[in-house]
Amino acid sequence: MKPAAAPAIFLDRDGTLMEEVHYCRDPREVRVFSGAVEALGSLAAAGFRLVIVTNQSGIGRGLFTEQDFFAVQNELLRQLAPAVIDATYFCPSAPENPDPRRKPAPGMVLEAVRDLGLDPARSWFVGDKAVDVECGRRAGTRTVLVKTGYGAGVADVLADGVTEDIAAAARFILSQPIPTNPAS
Repeated sequence: MKPAAAPAIFLDRDGTLMEEVHYCRDPREVRVFSGAVEALGSLAAAGFRLVIVTNQSGIGRGLFTEQDFFAVQNELLRQLAPAVIDATYFCPSAPENPDPRRKPAPGMVLEAVRDLGLDPARSWFVGDKAVDVECGRRAGTRTVLVKTGYGAGVADVLADGVTEDIAAAARFILSQPIPTNPAS
């Protein structure tokens, strides 16, 4: 019998887990939001897999390299420890270059679902932009908009929840029932 697919939290990176830095290319600029480590730990303890899904158009625009992205990502992961991110998916394409992986398209989420054996119907997407919410909805997850990063200026978004930050998003998610997996 095939094991049941796991629920996940798909997380935007910049403005959701760490302070928004316009085209962050320097690991010294990484500042994880207060409460993020504990929030991710509580979600993981509840059985959620943690997956970062991030547009990185600065690469496609020539503002920084993939090596710069990985340096920033490694610093983020170091600051988030002991919370464990199961995987990171990023899209380097600039908005003017159509790409099925670039949010709001669900390509990166669907890759993670396939690669990691995840169940989108039992999962959430948390981000600070309308494209994050739309990506989650298109992929079949429930969604939370956080008011950090660009989230403070977002209105009329069809998120399942709107919270102040990642810590409040975790509390909100954990207060909601997880739909049962019909395969379990």
